[in-house]
Amino acid sequence: MRYSPPPLLTRRRLLAALALSPVLFNLPSALATLPDSRRIIALEWLPIELLMALGITPMAAADLPNYQVWVNEPKLPDSVIDVGLRTEPNLEFMAQLKPSLILYSAGYGPSEEKIKRIAPGIGFPFNDGSGKPLDVARRSLMTLGEALGMQHMAQHHLNEFDVFIESMKPRFAGRGQRPLLLMAFIDNRHVLVVGKHSLFQQVMDLLGLENAWQGETNFWGTAIVGIERLAEIKGADVLCLEHNNNAMIQQATSTPLWLAMPFVREARFQRIPAVWLYGATLSAMHFTHVLDKALGGRA
Repeated sequence: MRYSPPPLLTRRRLLAALALSPVLFNLPSALATLPDSRRIIALEWLPIELLMALGITPMAAADLPNYQVWVNEPKLPDSVIDVGLRTEPNLEFMAQLKPSLILYSAGYGPSEEKIKRIAPGIGFPFNDGSGKPLDVARRSLMTLGEALGMQHMAQHHLNEFDVFIESMKPRFAGRGQRPLLLMAFIDNRHVLVVGKHSLFQQVMDLLGLENAWQGETNFWGTAIVGIERLAEIKGADVLCLEHNNNAMIQQATSTPLWLAMPFVREARFQRIPAVWLYGATLSAMHFTHVLDKALGGRA
């Protein structure tokens, strides 16, 4: 619903009131009016996903070319305006777009102070230190739903998500104890591996899949390691996320070291489409679909 402020409550006064009231600003449910859902800017890809889960397409978003490489799903229409890099978006251009709300990832990109000079904003974390990013994503969706007056839509999506995961569990029941390694090539000598505290780890736990990577991870649930470390992975299926890096993958997988890997000799290596590692429920569902296509129904 589009909001037209009464004559005495101008946009400038409304933004000033929000800026001067930390409690009001930090509690989206307490916003004096519902933001115009047609004029929302998302500066990070996780907030894009939260919006799309509510059936809302952002007016503008950051770094759309790389979004197509690293995220891929959900698709964004050509009408979405690119506002520049996620770390350094064009703030002047954003102000000209007159957004009703700006969504961002907490601790990433422009400061909260700079964002609030343009429009009210809400920041969303990927992980809160609990190592349960899917739980954080669920709470973030409800927070956004409350801010937009769409609590019922948010809860409906989460209910559908739970039903979907339950329906997919039987697809992987026949795998037994064979673990799964998720990776992506960073360069010819290093790979990113997915482990504990990651979004994908939580999805794998829900699906009853064992992660072959039990080593170190960072705050995001991933680690960058030398390719030689993968020689430790035995008796596992290995799935490699692609990011428009076919030439790099071909070069890295043609070396004697790679060809000697146990999972390569056992023909347990597959390349899979990009799925956003640091997303929310839509990424979790996309990841489950990709897993099913690669491994579902097979031992």
